[in-house]
Amino acid sequence: MESSPRRETLGRWNAQTKQLQTAVSNVEKHFGELCQIFAAYVRKTARLRDKADLLVNEINAYAATETPHLKLGLMNFADEFAKLQDYRQAEVERLEAKVVEPLKTYGTIVKMKRDDLKATLTARNREAKQLTQLERTRQRNPSDRHVILSQKPHEEWLFESI
Repeated sequence: MESSPRRETLGRWNAQTKQLQTAVSNVEKHFGELCQIFAAYVRKTARLRDKADLLVNEINAYAATETPHLKLGLMNFADEFAKLQDYRQAEVERLEAKVVEPLKTYGTIVKMKRDDLKATLTARNREAKQLTQLERTRQRNPSDRHVILSQKPHEEWLFESI
């Protein structure tokens, strides 16, 4: 019954692999969505700031045509409104630098992790095939020690690397 621990190990490998694949896919899906939504929010906030700048310019243009008292009130209002847009600009810059850019880097990280997982799966599948081949060799010729022993050190190396 030597093969039972090996099968349990392969079963654990399969469970761990499935869990890792699910985690990578989950992060890839949700972080991609978060990045897109935050980027859209930043773009809309920037457009709102641009429209407010146009509004400030129009208020100033209107103020230039009015009486001195109304002109002063409109210019003060336009000045305060422009200050609000400065805060909006700071918000856009902070969101871009502190939220959107870090989320973008996760795309690269997730891609690298997916590639690592794929390479690991390929190696594991190759090892599983070799173990299956060794078992078949043992079952066909249990007395042919030369063939079995030539494959045995590689099999032990596989399980030591776990």
